[in-house]
Amino acid sequence: MITLTHGGTTLTLPDRLLWVDEYQWSPVATEVRWGTTGAPQLHVGLRQAGRPITLDGRDSEAWIDRTLCDQLEAWAALPGTTFTLVLRGQARTVVFDHSQGAAFDATPLWKLLDGEHTGDVLYRPFFKFMEV
Repeated sequence: MITLTHGGTTLTLPDRLLWVDEYQWSPVATEVRWGTTGAPQLHVGLRQAGRPITLDGRDSEAWIDRTLCDQLEAWAALPGTTFTLVLRGQARTVVFDHSQGAAFDATPLWKLLDGEHTGDVLYRPFFKFMEV
């Protein structure tokens, strides 16, 4: 079960969300500088935080209703606010990551007319979080 919690309110997210960048991050940071002798000078350390967590429901058909979309959009608009994301059975402290555009996006399953936007219409969600 994937959940997102803030201020005592817990939202249940679809289990079909794919963690697309799970293995694209490393806690090891390396910087290489070239010395005046031509030899590389390596600076290696461990990152304390900053792991990206991208959850994509577009290809996996993970659906949420419009009411949940509205709540998630409101939470994503809270700058610097931390949330507890439970993913793969582990609780992680995260923020919505707006560094590369929208941190939350959702597209409807089908094209809607203006009057068809009700709370039970289904959407495919996309999330960008950063672990802090």
